[in-house]
Amino acid sequence: MTINIPTPLRAYTDKKESVSVEGTTVTEGLAALVAAHPAMQQHLFTPEGKLRSFVNVYLNDDDVRYLPAKEETAVSASDELTIIPSIAGGCCR
Repeated sequence: MTINIPTPLRAYTDKKESVSVEGTTVTEGLAALVAAHPAMQQHLFTPEGKLRSFVNVYLNDDDVRYLPAKEETAVSASDELTIIPSIAGGCCR
């Protein structure tokens, strides 16, 4: 499958906009991404191995958090994962 990498994280994937990986679930795809680009680990996962709360992952057009099997959702070679880091901001007055 293809994993689309957001601009802020491309520094950890040799500036690649997307990375092709193999896996049968979302979890396996992300693990393959980290295996190929180890610096991604700290940006995507907590020390306990959980996906960080501010990292949104979409399988094609669906937010993985709302899929019945979440990260264990099955994927195929033609699927795309997109990583979107949350952006926090505040109001200045």
